Amino acid sequence: MRFLLDLWRLSLKELASLRHDPVMLGLIVYALSVAVVTVATGVKLEVVGAQVAIVDADRSVLSHRIVDALRPPWFKPPVVVGSAEAARGLDLGRWGFVVEFPPDFEKDTVAGRSPSIALTVDATAMVQAGNGSILVQNIVAEEVATWANAAGIEASLPIEVVPRVRFNPNIEGRWFNAIMQLVNSITILSIILVGAAVIREREHGTIEHLLVMPIGAVEIALAKVVANGAVILVATLASMEIVVRWWLGVPIAGSRLLFAFGTVIYLFSTTSLGILIATVASSMPQFGLMAIPVFTTMLLLSGNMTPLESMPPVLQWGMHASPSVWYVQFSQALLYRGAGLDIVWPQLAVMAVLGVFFLGWASARFKTMLSRMG
Repeated sequence: MRFLLDLWRLSLKELASLRHDPVMLGLIVYALSVAVVTVATGVKLEVVGAQVAIVDADRSVLSHRIVDALRPPWFKPPVVVGSAEAARGLDLGRWGFVVEFPPDFEKDTVAGRSPSIALTVDATAMVQAGNGSILVQNIVAEEVATWANAAGIEASLPIEVVPRVRFNPNIEGRWFNAIMQLVNSITILSIILVGAAVIREREHGTIEHLLVMPIGAVEIALAKVVANGAVILVATLASMEIVVRWWLGVPIAGSRLLFAFGTVIYLFSTTSLGILIATVASSMPQFGLMAIPVFTTMLLLSGNMTPLESMPPVLQWGMHASPSVWYVQFSQALLYRGAGLDIVWPQLAVMAVLGVFFLGWASARFKTMLSRMG
């Protein structure tokens, strides 16, 4: 009971300290509201408004049909140009895609000669180039097949592929980006807030007051974890309901209670990691320089933007020591696919083990830091 009472009082002290820090409070509000909205609506993984140039040496009904299918919102109205102008436009970055129809394209199609359409892509915008190339190919194949069937030409294949998209049927990038930005904000805030709390006490000299109190390093560290984690948890749940669901209209498939429970475990891991980093740093600027590469690596290699399976095996193995990998898997399974506890419990267990490890390491270093100051 004495331990819990000390933990409660220390947590209240942390909350009071955070309440008088407008910069940190502003960061919490920004990261879980404005940042989520701007990333969800501004970052486009799908093709939107791409510029297409057309070099049409055939000028047939079929070529015009394909050009008419390259329509908004995926593409801006195509511009018909010559070969030289198309090449120059690519060099200047004016066109993202150049579609070139050869002479007698329709005639060769009717005769079954399988003519080729040249598609030249500016791949400096890599995501748009990859997705746009697939989209153009699908449009061409669909329009040729529809035109050929209407003209009485056999164009069907023995097998017809009918894709069915689950969990995000309209392939809305906003749905994906909103949830993943929320996860990223939780990671950044949890490391920065608790680490800054440790550095702030050291720089203001208030940590000496704690040295004369009958409390241990574990209680001090755990109080920072509990207080800062609680603030982030409340802000996260508010952001999920107000920003993600109400403002952006993103459907949430899984249990909100289970998401809150998983977030508590994740915050336990990341806040403990933040304390560990703060015990190594000697000042706030140094803490910032150390924290940035840590959470940047956690964000980029967590599997939220690119699959973990596409990374080198050694990197995959190493990143499994990061709680962000397991939290991304947990969030995607729960919030996108509606998974239950029977599916996500392994991710929760690993995050809890990592949290205990980070807290034990951070407490040992925190105790050493306090003893040196005493």
